[in-house]
Amino acid sequence: MQEATYRGTVYPWQCDHVGHMNIMWYVGKFDEANWNLFARLGLTPSYLRTSGRGMAAVQQNITYKRELLAGDIIEIRSILLEVREKSIRFRHDMTNAETGEISATCEITGVHMDREARKSTPFEAVIRETAMRHLAEPAMA
Repeated sequence: MQEATYRGTVYPWQCDHVGHMNIMWYVGKFDEANWNLFARLGLTPSYLRTSGRGMAAVQQNITYKRELLAGDIIEIRSILLEVREKSIRFRHDMTNAETGEISATCEITGVHMDREARKSTPFEAVIRETAMRHLAEPAMA
């Protein structure tokens, strides 16, 4: 099930010389959606701070479909595609909230990290169980 993980607006200063939202802002808005998705899985800011854990993106693929202009209202909906021992794969769909058209998609693989050791580490059981309940299709796990 896709859930809204970001809502916002394109501001004029986020647009480039062609008049549409610059790619750096797509990445930033997708990043904000990441943290909302992570929190739903139990990877909250307080968990990450107190556990010494973190998340690192190891692959990110963005597809641009329709330009966004200053004043456009954006919604990002996210879906968890895969859960592994130490990583998750998910997709964000960025839509123009007024038209309902998909403007961009972003698929990311994120790895659960031990921040001190600087190495990947397994998810805690409770986080893995929560993530499994959020999977788009449990057979993909």
